[in-house]
Amino acid sequence: MPVTVGFGVAAPDKKILATVRAVAGRVNLILFSGPGSLGSFGDGVTVVEAEEPEAALVAALAAGRIDAAVRGTLPASTTLKALKQATGVDHLERIALLETAGGCLFLLAPVGVDEGWTVEEKVRFVERGREIARSFGLPDGVAVLSGGRLGDLGRHPVVDRTMADAELVARLTGAVHAEILIEEVPGQYGMVVAPDGISGNLIFRTLTFLGNGVGHGAPVVNIDKIFVDTSRASADYTNAVMLAKSLAESRKS
Repeated sequence: MPVTVGFGVAAPDKKILATVRAVAGRVNLILFSGPGSLGSFGDGVTVVEAEEPEAALVAALAAGRIDAAVRGTLPASTTLKALKQATGVDHLERIALLETAGGCLFLLAPVGVDEGWTVEEKVRFVERGREIARSFGLPDGVAVLSGGRLGDLGRHPVVDRTMADAELVARLTGAVHAEILIEEVPGQYGMVVAPDGISGNLIFRTLTFLGNGVGHGAPVVNIDKIFVDTSRASADYTNAVMLAKSLAESRKS
């Protein structure tokens, strides 16, 4: 059966139209947008108009009318709030699929500034990241980063804490403490765990906005539905839609 992906659209801009054209025939795409948008996306495109498209997208996902959802250009705050309410969680945990300028894919978490601040959270990211890595044929090795090299121990208590946490996470999960050497990670490991949500967010932004890398979307991993979060600064959303499609196909199989 074909996979149906819901795609959030604030307005029919060039990025949205490019995405619709790029995925045509590859996925059953349903756009969720505001009133008056019908007919703005070309012929043969299914559009659900709603006063609150964020709520409509999440409701369709929760009810099983779509197999997966992509936030697209809908506002993050209201969309993610609706998702938390519909799925009964008090926070969301996301793992981003990134690509370096040289074409090397890897997963990164945490990417939200409020995520990944405890050992327990990082352990969950390792476990869920391995599952996603396997589904995309990425190496199942996980690199846990810290704030310095082991030789830096004692230079600052915060750095010491990040190294202690990374060592513990590595021991609990069978991952590798890669210290601060993120440059050695792509190609060797399928999953990277940053020391905390701030550093993870900075890694994501530096790679995608300054380093000519690509963000393919960030699946939410602590809910039982497939929801891929996106950045409205993305060039387009083709990768995120295809990521959602792949995750839905993997779950069906």
